[in-house]
Amino acid sequence: MSYLRFEKAVMTNLQESLRRELLRTNRSGAYSSSTLVDCNTRKYHGLLVVPVPELDDENHVLLSSLDCTVIQHGAEFNLGLHKYQGNTFSPNGHKYIREFDASLVPTTTYRVGGVILKKEAIFQAYEDRILIRYTLVDAHSATTLRFRPFLAFRSVRQFTHENATASREYTPVDHGIKTCMYAGYPDLYMQFSKKNEFVFMPDWYRGIEYPKEQERGYASNEDLYVPGYFEMPIKKGESIIFAASTSQTKATGLKKLFDDEVGVRVPRDNFYHCLVTAAHQFHNRKPNDDRYLLAGYPWFKARARDTFIALPGLTLSIDERDYFELVMKTAEKGLREFMEGKPLSVKIYEIEQPDVPLWAVWAIQQYVKDVGRDEGFKKYGQLLKDIVLFIEEGGHPNLRLDENGLLYTDGRDKAVTWMNSTANGRPVVPRSGYIVEFNALWYNAVKFCASMAADLNDQESAAHLEQLAAKVKQSFVETFVNEYGYLLDYVDGVNMDWSVRPNMIFAVALDYSPLSQQQMKSVVDICTRELLTPKGLRSLSPKSGGYNPMYVGPQTQRDYAYHQGTAWPWLGGFYMEACLKLYKRSRLSFIERQMVGYEDEIDYHAIGTISELFDGNPPFHGRGAMAFAMNVAEILRTQKLLEKYSYQK
Repeated sequence: MSYLRFEKAVMTNLQESLRRELLRTNRSGAYSSSTLVDCNTRKYHGLLVVPVPELDDENHVLLSSLDCTVIQHGAEFNLGLHKYQGNTFSPNGHKYIREFDASLVPTTTYRVGGVILKKEAIFQAYEDRILIRYTLVDAHSATTLRFRPFLAFRSVRQFTHENATASREYTPVDHGIKTCMYAGYPDLYMQFSKKNEFVFMPDWYRGIEYPKEQERGYASNEDLYVPGYFEMPIKKGESIIFAASTSQTKATGLKKLFDDEVGVRVPRDNFYHCLVTAAHQFHNRKPNDDRYLLAGYPWFKARARDTFIALPGLTLSIDERDYFELVMKTAEKGLREFMEGKPLSVKIYEIEQPDVPLWAVWAIQQYVKDVGRDEGFKKYGQLLKDIVLFIEEGGHPNLRLDENGLLYTDGRDKAVTWMNSTANGRPVVPRSGYIVEFNALWYNAVKFCASMAADLNDQESAAHLEQLAAKVKQSFVETFVNEYGYLLDYVDGVNMDWSVRPNMIFAVALDYSPLSQQQMKSVVDICTRELLTPKGLRSLSPKSGGYNPMYVGPQTQRDYAYHQGTAWPWLGGFYMEACLKLYKRSRLSFIERQMVGYEDEIDYHAIGTISELFDGNPPFHGRGAMAFAMNVAEILRTQKLLEKYSYQK
């Protein structure tokens, strides 16, 4: 039985099928995404969505969708589905779906009378090309297929509407056509593996609506341009390949191309294999061979903090050390340029955030644990030294090392932590001063680098760093530990945040903690009682003021809820690491039960991956981006930790 299979009852029930999304990606940042029934519900959905660097830094929807119509004895059965204004769905092709299977290649099986048609879609790994294979499994009469492409040629952040500027011109190419609606865009090539007839019948389909945008309080409808349709006969047992791309390919090679792509896919036959495939979806390679990790889909780019937090889980946890090194090579280039005050030559965003160097140290620390101290220090020892020196000497414009050994950051007017939501131009959670996870990371970094110096027989540096660490430890306890057994979230002079937030968990989970054993246990206990959900840790306790766990409604409403009670799986990863660190094997069954809450998501929201965040109250619906790198990474890293502790005696 397939791990990711959905029967007819789910597929024909739009309340169930429209909430489930599917994502296919390549390594350039291009992707293909829709719902299981191929009805687009977001403006970010599209069959071919690609970056167009000549225009801007966004992705662009070229081909929105492709409707397939089965024709027998002059009767037409359109398998497409679109939502139009007035809550109208047409042409209701979902009613012909018999099943959907996403275990290897996402496959939809349609049944129309005696016709059984199978559709398989795959995104080429290193080209901006979507490939769809249509196979006529069974038919008792002569059958014709008609394909009608819906074109958008717009940014994922905008809509297109009927206009006189759009070009209707097209040029025949090998078994297809190429067209381009607007100047500045690449040509869209639509080709088939079989000779066909293209009938030019230009028209606009008006009032197509995207309910996800409605939910988010945005404009939600657009018009899509259909230049005409392709038509060809198909015999029982025959397969026809459709390709949409920004470059032409040889039509006769499409069948081999499809088979080759299938051959390198990992079957998603269990939770782990789903996560491995999900991890690969965040890989991003630029033409100059720089490697990145995208923070998520469909709207995130490569962000510095996300990169360093996600990097160990997305690479080392699945034995892909080489990709860790490739991404770190690009990230190190950006870090050094920032530390030296040079313009950035890499496409990593938010590298100026004050905790980014601290997370870089943590990522390298995970690498060292994986490859061994000798090899790890040889590769990244100099970078570690330079980061600590950069911080000590006050090189960062918003990270000050005070006499007490703690790091001070100004976050009153601009969000500087991962809790970065803003409203009316100001942080919703203005965390400023001594921030708890910054200083937990700082203590961990200093102790780690002290151990490195000792291993390298640099006694002078080791002694200096140990002395600094002792000062940080004392000040950390004096500043953050309160009489109620948890840690203050931040302290800025007389201002201190008593909210129970998950950021204190890092002071326990990191390899080097400034807390005593009893203090660590107290922090974990409070996180368990007040923050733990089946989907990770809440960003705020229900007992704290301002608790707002439901990430729904217009943008401003969601901004105020973003870090005020929503649950985040990546935080759950550090929580589970803290539990294993403190309680060892006695917590294994507890952690395994916690992982079930994540596996439940694999077939519910974005198939085979993990959403950005979840409501903090039952039923813990997935929200935000359909795929989030840090969440996938920390679940993978937790699985690796479970294996480690399971084999310990």
